[in-house]
Amino acid sequence: MSLPGANPRIPEVKVPFRQTFACALLLGLMLPVNGCSSFNRKWKAAADQGNFNRTASRWEGSWRSGKNGHHGQLRCLLTPESSTNSRAHFKATYWKIFRATYQVEFTGELRDGVWQFSGTEDLGWFAGGVYSYEGRVSPTNFFSTYKCKYDHGTFEMKSIP
Repeated sequence: MSLPGANPRIPEVKVPFRQTFACALLLGLMLPVNGCSSFNRKWKAAADQGNFNRTASRWEGSWRSGKNGHHGQLRCLLTPESSTNSRAHFKATYWKIFRATYQVEFTGELRDGVWQFSGTEDLGWFAGGVYSYEGRVSPTNFFSTYKCKYDHGTFEMKSIP
């Protein structure tokens, strides 16, 4: 039996759910990787820019989930946008093979030489939804907590001259 308007000469192809899910998952994992080359270019360019008024612009370290212990490498480009706001561009590694990049705007203030900040960003349903951050940045150390509906944890990084 054919549907009205269907071409009877073209056979209907049924794709198993597992195959459809695997393709969607692979595509979803590949999309964040496209931003990695942009991050890498900015990372290399920032090496020549030196320090700015609050902190060094390049940070490297790790993230750790407080919920399940997962962890991975983490890099950050922290770019000041005003006296109170900075944009953090993160590149994170998950399970040693998956990489994702994303950006968060932080608002904060300088207290006794340490920039204390907070911010939120919706990373999409696939990544866990809305994340909130609170942390501090000294000239040599970057520490932040993060929370979302499904996870919570920490970022710890050192400045890269």
